[in-house]
Amino acid sequence: MPIYAYRCDDCGFAKDVLQKISDEPLTQCPSCGKAAFKKQITAAGFQLKGSGWYVTDFRGGSGSAATTGTPAPAVSAADSTSAPAAASTTPVSSTPVSSTPAASAD
Repeated sequence: MPIYAYRCDDCGFAKDVLQKISDEPLTQCPSCGKAAFKKQITAAGFQLKGSGWYVTDFRGGSGSAATTGTPAPAVSAADSTSAPAAASTTPVSSTPVSSTPAASAD
């Protein structure tokens, strides 16, 4: 059941009320007794906690995280700048490479 916030326009009394969605809104203030008790618009009362969800969590098919029960590893912005790319090509050298062997000084 959702919790609704109410406030009286006359006396300023405020109260959170646990009601069914199908229940009629309250109109009479429990503090002053006037019919100025109105439902307030408030922000959602829940928080998403944890590492989040992955695109592969809701896909079907073989080998996906949804069927294996293991989530795909999360990659944050900090990880992508500090770790080398997994699919990197050949390493780049700052010194020129010669195709002829170096002459040895005997």
